[in-house]
Amino acid sequence: MEQYTPHQIVNELDRYIVGQSKAKKAVAIALRNRYRRSKLDEKSREDITPKNIIMKGPTGVGKTEIARRLAKLVKAPFVKVEATKYTEVGYVGRDVESMIRDLVEVSIRLVKSEKLAEIEVKSRAVAEKKIIDALVATRVKKEPDKAREVIVQEVEAELREGKLDGHMLEIEVDDNPKPMEVVPGGAEINIGSIFGDMLPKKKKKRKMTVKEALKLLINEESEKRIDNDAINEEAIRRAEQNGIIFIDEIDKIASGGKGHGPDVSREGVQRDILPIVEGCTVMTKHGAIKTDFILFIASGAFHVSSVHDLIPELQGRFPIVVELNSLTKEDFINILKVPENALTLQYSKLLAVDNINLSFDDSAIEAIADIAVCENESNEDIGARRLYAVVEKVIEDLSFNANGEHPVIDVVIDEAYVKEHVDSCASHDLKKYIL
Repeated sequence: MEQYTPHQIVNELDRYIVGQSKAKKAVAIALRNRYRRSKLDEKSREDITPKNIIMKGPTGVGKTEIARRLAKLVKAPFVKVEATKYTEVGYVGRDVESMIRDLVEVSIRLVKSEKLAEIEVKSRAVAEKKIIDALVATRVKKEPDKAREVIVQEVEAELREGKLDGHMLEIEVDDNPKPMEVVPGGAEINIGSIFGDMLPKKKKKRKMTVKEALKLLINEESEKRIDNDAINEEAIRRAEQNGIIFIDEIDKIASGGKGHGPDVSREGVQRDILPIVEGCTVMTKHGAIKTDFILFIASGAFHVSSVHDLIPELQGRFPIVVELNSLTKEDFINILKVPENALTLQYSKLLAVDNINLSFDDSAIEAIADIAVCENESNEDIGARRLYAVVEKVIEDLSFNANGEHPVIDVVIDEAYVKEHVDSCASHDLKKYIL
């Protein structure tokens, strides 16, 4: 884990998320405390557990994005789950332990990708040699008068320059039939993994392009060089110590003071989640994992219910409650202009593919923000997601008519263009664009 200070963490989050300083501060402290804990002696580390967080606020204000960017910042295993997907034991539905199994799978993919990147150079060298040998053998037959060394040099140069990417060749690769998976009650058993190592590897000849063959052979060589047991061990350790689980819609399993209803008991789901958050050992197909030091971040709008409607034991496991604010017009303007992945930049890049040089002036951005605010006030407040609907409507005709067959066209979206294509608070026109 990199040594980010809380201020540095907040600055990194500011690159992608507008506002919500309280929530950013809370997660920055939680992340820094993990680093502080890792520097303590083993006995002290066992006594210090993460202080889990509840983010309270309307949809579309950045709750999920804060957690996702936080995990990406330090390359921590991260999963997002929805509390409404879980049901009490004995009812049809996912059991709460599946979130831990999902975290382990994510962690394994993360660790494996890092290990593959480390050995890619060696694997690529072996793969290139195999392809060069295959290509040289074919070319020697076609050009018997030319020295083999010269042909090898020519093929190597052409391969490195990418001139042979589309060339077809027949090459011998491992025959890996897809293993059958049995899933009884949510637990996955990979039949291929049980017997795969006992049986000899079969080979088969396949015809493909040089580019495809190179990729396939690099993967084969990399798989031979990595130690899957070591990867599983490191992945479980990283999931235990650095894992982040984001539980969305936790307000939907709060009782809301009713205490009855047609749904499966919401309180029962809370009680099933409780031991996972408190700390227990969950068995996965890769080994046992302790949940004591996983950071849990829960979120919900809490329109109908409140945080206090959760069972006291679960509230106690989420001691930090942060309220996120509804987005203002200034926030919408900043969202369209400031982040590195701003919506206006995304559409500019998309339409550049079809030779349209798209830009938005300040009056257009202000007009879009006005419409988004008006729509959120007159209909459901869906936060920044409202901008998707408005911007999509603004450039609908432009996106439909662009085909890339014309020379580059400069298009500047201004306030008049926005008002021409979108009526303020025209909810009936916008609903089809809202996810």
